This record gives sequence, structure tokens and C-alpha cells, in this order.
Amino acid sequence: MSSYPRGLRMVLCALAATLALAGTAAVAQEEGKDFRTLSPPRPTSSPGKIEVIEFFSFACPHCKEFYPLLATWLAKQPKDVVLVRVPVGFNRPAWINLQRAFYALQATGDISRLDGALFRAIHDDGRKLFDEQSLADWAGANGVDADKFTAAYTSFAVNNQTVQADTMAENYQVAAVPTMAINGEYLAQGTTFAEILDNTDKLIARVRAEHAAANPSGKRK
Repeated sequence: MSSYPRGLRMVLCALAATLALAGTAAVAQEEGKDFRTLSPPRPTSSPGKIEVIEFFSFACPHCKEFYPLLATWLAKQPKDVVLVRVPVGFNRPAWINLQRAFYALQATGDISRLDGALFRAIHDDGRKLFDEQSLADWAGANGVDADKFTAAYTSFAVNNQTVQADTMAENYQVAAVPTMAINGEYLAQGTTFAEILDNTDKLIARVRAEHAAANPSGKRK
């Protein structure tokens, strides 16, 4: 019989099981093919959680296709995972205007209601929603207070958020969208959206195991 106290044996067994699962995920993934490691790691804004960032643009047709898959994926995530969506500009005026629209709709409290609708308006309906006036008109027609939207869209706060978003995309070495970043440590890769999400799940498991190995007592730091 083991000489370890019963409580410690339970902690060690749980840790061993977690690391075994992480090892299986690691074997199934190949650096440079399924993921890239960020060096140095980037700070996250979600203490105590595993933060996943989606870098995207409403102007990107691939992001529009990815959006419903991402929503389904998010609904299945445990409570220790948080998703942060970061719109990118890539120095393209239309994309920058859509960045501002994202943060303006966030400020008015309408982003969760209208983000899918904005994708559909641009890519399914062919709406040219790439400037302030057309975006304000569209927002107003979809139940947003147009004055509040315009005030937010032109505000210093939204301007600052767009600058921070582009700086973050540069720091995360984002070259294309959609891109999924896991806990400031990894970028998920894949040849299909399903592969990207599968690799995201495996990287989340890896990070969870790393946290468990660093803190085997299970106490929050």
C-alpha cells in the first residue's frame, strides 16, 4: 500500500489523469501544422479562466462561415473557458469602420443581438456597410438608437479600442482571419474550420493540464 496520505494520493491520482489526457492531446497535435506557440506568451484579460480569442472581421467571408460554428462550439464550453472576440482592421478602411461598428454595438448593448445579422447583411444581402453613415442607418433600422450608435462610433473610447485591437493582432502575429488564440500561448491551426475548433479544444486541454501541474493542490492563486 502507498505510504502517501489518502488526501495526497487523491490529488496525485487526479493530476496524473489530467496529465495523461494532456499527453494524448499533445501526441495528436503537431507544432507548425495543428498549432503555433506564441513566444513570448501574451498576457490575458480573464484571470482564473482559459481565455480564447477569436480574431475576425465582419468583412471577411470566411469569418461569416465560421460564425455559426463558433457559436455552437461556445455553447458547449465549460465555465473555465471564456471567449473574447477581437475585430481586426489590417489597415483597410472598410475593415476599420467595421471594427468601430463592433465596438459601437458593444457600447449600445446590441452586439450579441446583431453580430450575426451584420454578417448576413454584408455577405448574404450584399449590403455595402463599409462607412459610418451606412452602418448608422443599418443599425437604426435594426432597433439600435442611431444617435447612441453614432456617438459611440465616433468616440475616443471606440477609437482607442480599435487601436488596441490592431496592436493585439500584431502582437499575436495574426496574418489572416478567423484566427483562434488560446490563453496567450498558442494559435490553433487547421485546414478546415472543424480542424481549427478541434485543435482549439486540444489546446484548451493542454492549458488546463499545465495549470493543474503548476498548482496540484487545486487552490486558486
